[in-house]
Amino acid sequence: MDLLRIYLLAGITAHKVYWEVTKRGIPSAPKRRLSALIRLVKAVKIGILLGIVGQVLIPWTILPLSEDPAAVRTAGALLFTFGLAIAIAGRAQLGSSWSDIEVPGQVAKSALISDGLYGYIRHPIYTGDIFLLVGLELALNSQLLFAILLMVPAILMQAVREEQLLIRILPGYDEYCRRTKRFLPFLA
Repeated sequence: MDLLRIYLLAGITAHKVYWEVTKRGIPSAPKRRLSALIRLVKAVKIGILLGIVGQVLIPWTILPLSEDPAAVRTAGALLFTFGLAIAIAGRAQLGSSWSDIEVPGQVAKSALISDGLYGYIRHPIYTGDIFLLVGLELALNSQLLFAILLMVPAILMQAVREEQLLIRILPGYDEYCRRTKRFLPFLA
């Protein structure tokens, strides 16, 4: 396995471990049976994660983007690193206000965070994860990049659903939405 693949695997692992460790310090909602849809979403997320890890571990490129991939791989590694840093910083800045939005009742314990990255964009974790995944596919010189881009509308819809919920339950969130962008500072 080359050094870039080891780096990508270490980054994905660090991301997942950080989420699992920091999630443990957050009080959870009362245990309820998860709906079939929530179980399906969680299973799809696990499947995607396992697929990405498998893709990083195989020693060849799936559907290569370029015959001369050095520049693509370098740009991908930089984008991956940028995305990883944004996602982890966004999660760290939320602290105990982070919640698993898929678990009903947990969000009600959140406080509005509007400084740091959240002073510029409302969803730095999603933004970071998108950059991380796009960078990963570029670093692997893989046309599966286009599958990642197809996931962006689903991420946008999830962000909109979260915002609608937060507007209802989190004082000041509606005004916060008016003064910040969703994913990219000053743009979108």
